Amino acid sequence: MSLRTFILGLSASFGVAWLAIIVMPYFMMRNLAPITLSPSKDGSAGVFFPKRTGRIADGASVYAANGCYLCHSQVIRPTYAGHDLYRPDWGGLKDDAERGDTRRETNAYDFGGESFAQLGVMRIGPDLSNLGRRVDALHAAGKDPAAWLYAHLFNPRDNPQLWQSTCPPHRFLFDRREIKGRPFDGALKVDAGANHEWVPKADAKALVSYLLSLKKDHKPPAALDFSPPKPKDAD
Repeated sequence: MSLRTFILGLSASFGVAWLAIIVMPYFMMRNLAPITLSPSKDGSAGVFFPKRTGRIADGASVYAANGCYLCHSQVIRPTYAGHDLYRPDWGGLKDDAERGDTRRETNAYDFGGESFAQLGVMRIGPDLSNLGRRVDALHAAGKDPAAWLYAHLFNPRDNPQLWQSTCPPHRFLFDRREIKGRPFDGALKVDAGANHEWVPKADAKALVSYLLSLKKDHKPPAALDFSPPKPKDAD
């Protein structure tokens, strides 16, 4: 085999893989066909439209600009690609007080309405598909989940729950201000020095709004639910 033939064959193989893995899925996800609900299987009729809680788009650009996707995914993998549902909180909550077991795999419709799907690059940190519910249920139960996230962004290792976190501090998302009169209601409860306080900037507020809106555990229609049976022991 000549070098020219080898290079042409290698180029053709790469081209086919590029089309199959990148180009075709891109156009398929850009134009997802609506799914008609089945009254017998789904309990209602009409067209499936994923429910959104919070401002799903606000703060997404801050999330991307700060490289959060490099360490965090937003994909609960199908079982054949690596089981994620054994984790008690990533794919939903095992014991949701109102809805029961909400754990399931990710589907393409979870990213509908987003200009860019934050699938992630690596999992140095936990998956954030359902961070909004997880913070409320596991970390800030009975408290303010936004305040918990602000404190985490400011310095993750100050948090006794996550003292081994490898997430870098994002102190640049906060302003150190002189206290003039009454302290700011949203100031962090950390030492900022005499007569000063740390206050979230606009980007911090947008990012926290986005993170709290990540609740992709709504029940999918039967035609779209490919999740395997829930694991009995998910602790």
